[in-house]
Amino acid sequence: MTDFTAAMWAEALKTARSRVPWLAALGISLAPLMGGRFMLILKDPAWARRFGLVSAKAQISAGAADWPTYFALLAQAVAVGGLIVFALIAVWVFGREYTDRTVADLLALPTSRLVIVIAKFVVVTSLSAMLATLVYALGLVAGGVVGLPGWSFELAAGAAGRLMATAGLTVVLITPFAWAASAGRGYLPPVGAVFLVLFLSQVIAALGWGAYFPWSVPALFSGVAGSEVQGLGLGSYLL
Repeated sequence: MTDFTAAMWAEALKTARSRVPWLAALGISLAPLMGGRFMLILKDPAWARRFGLVSAKAQISAGAADWPTYFALLAQAVAVGGLIVFALIAVWVFGREYTDRTVADLLALPTSRLVIVIAKFVVVTSLSAMLATLVYALGLVAGGVVGLPGWSFELAAGAAGRLMATAGLTVVLITPFAWAASAGRGYLPPVGAVFLVLFLSQVIAALGWGAYFPWSVPALFSGVAGSEVQGLGLGSYLL
């Protein structure tokens, strides 16, 4: 067994024995489920009011209850919600040894630190990919239950590609939070950084400079501002 295989096995085993992946899955599952509920309300506002899904005095915003809209909503949920969930997973993976006071034991292993770090990033990336896939799968189920119109396999394939690309952009951007967990020797500093960056990304995007702030790019790519790639050039992705 190589050092990398051993490190991967150890990280995978620690992850499998933890409740954190299950809590992350539960949290991100709210996106397609709440999105399906929103599509149901848009599809038949009168029925939704009659069954108490929305207040009788609520004003339903204009929107189309169809598959293109729902797929766009899922991609936006991965961009915004994924930034939180994926980043918290990275913080947990890189900060748990400090919190559990096992970092000295980890560093005493004959495996190099670089191999350990790579193994941790592989675990974070794998978990994030599985969570993004879960969002898409639950979205297919929820959209089918609601009976959304406009389905096509080409649309579904394109939506899957955009959602996974959005997830990929988001995963790349959580790397600094992993380093913050190691530098801060725990959870608190990187968690604070996550929410600070999330706040700044919303403010900067609202000011029209989101294409130049890396953590705003996934949301803009997903279409949260309208057109999917509005204002995004090569420089935005390189940032």
